[in-house]
Amino acid sequence: MADTVEERMKKTVASLKDEFNTIRTGRASASLFDKVRVDYYGEKTPLSQVATISIPEARMVVIQPWDKGLIKEIEKGILSADLGLNPSNDGKVIRIAIPPLTAERRKELCKQAKNIAENSRVAIRNIRRDGNDDLKKQQKDGILTEDSLKTAEDALQKSTDSFIQEINKILEAKEKEIMEG
Repeated sequence: MADTVEERMKKTVASLKDEFNTIRTGRASASLFDKVRVDYYGEKTPLSQVATISIPEARMVVIQPWDKGLIKEIEKGILSADLGLNPSNDGKVIRIAIPPLTAERRKELCKQAKNIAENSRVAIRNIRRDGNDDLKKQQKDGILTEDSLKTAEDALQKSTDSFIQEINKILEAKEKEIMEG
């Protein structure tokens, strides 16, 4: 039981990191395009599966489609992903200059990051609640003694606290990254 609770908490933290990767900072990053989908022969396909994404300099992204006929579709995908970026192409590759963020936009992104982190903390607490309910059920069924229930609940709380602390550290690092840009 403790393993599944721990696994669920780890998945929550991994999901938080994935979500944070899609928040744009002032720097160019291939992970910005993780949610971009391109219409490829009628299928919505992730951009990374139809093109190579490279970062030649801090504020520049170059996307090289494997099929030159996809350039317009890739541009459409980037624009519809609402990243606030303007792609331009020369017929072979798509170049995207990453504009510096305004102070106001940085604050918005920090707020967005805080909301995502709070949702992750709530998810961790919900997992703890489910774990505690499971432990109480086991005690009621005679599987756990009163003492072992208390020990298990304490261990679950310690685990919860450490995951919430990890979420807070990840949020702090992301906020710093956004504000530096």
